[in-house]
Amino acid sequence: MRTALLQSSGRPGSVVENLKVLDEAAGRAAAAGAGLLVAPEMFLTGYAIGDDIARLAEPADGDSADAIAETATRHGVAIAYGYPERAGDTGETIYNSAQLISADGTRLANYRKTHLFGCFERDHFTPGEQPVVQAELDGLRVGLMICYDVEFPENVRAHALAGTDLLLVPTAQMHPFQFVAESLVPVRAFENQMYVAYVNRVGAEGEFEFVGLSTLAGPDGVARTRAGRGEELVLADVDPVLLAASRENNPYLKDRRPGLYGSLT
Repeated sequence: MRTALLQSSGRPGSVVENLKVLDEAAGRAAAAGAGLLVAPEMFLTGYAIGDDIARLAEPADGDSADAIAETATRHGVAIAYGYPERAGDTGETIYNSAQLISADGTRLANYRKTHLFGCFERDHFTPGEQPVVQAELDGLRVGLMICYDVEFPENVRAHALAGTDLLLVPTAQMHPFQFVAESLVPVRAFENQMYVAYVNRVGAEGEFEFVGLSTLAGPDGVARTRAGRGEELVLADVDPVLLAASRENNPYLKDRRPGLYGSLT
């Protein structure tokens, strides 16, 4: 499955403009033969927007989800994107979430970030409690995770044990932590025998400087594509045949000894 990574910060603070950016990118992705478009963390609203996070937050089935479903259907491409999710009986609980919508407009999966990074996120979001969220897409088992989550090896290993083939990681990776994109993500793909699509924001936003470097890494630890430091749409293929062969040849999951790991928890 050809996968398009939209490296962009969109227009922070403007849902309307970000929906337009996503629509344009979906058209370009579909024209290039992609079956899936992945946008960064908090793409719908912007990341460093302070109290506007709560003001712009929407339920998983809100108006923007409907608009993105229409975009996906019109272009014939599945879309994964980050957004602030409003939930709970009173609507006062806000999650840092990512949602996957199929090419026919069906909402397939919604994930809430489980590991919040820094005071900024802990001040504005409630952490999610479900570590593994998956959906079937074009014969692949696709998992969702957000940014800091991928830096915890236990998180990604849980996906590997649950059979995730392609892990989507919308990201707001900032300076000086670019080694995560450059080194850690390919290692996570290799040690867990999966594809990992790590899709970042770019440029200055509030107090943060996002570093780009979006990548899709394969189960051999090789980056199939890597963006630079600017706004960019990059594409790479997820090959289930190569994935199956790699899993057959790599013994990590077979050679585990879970009985020795009790002290980890």
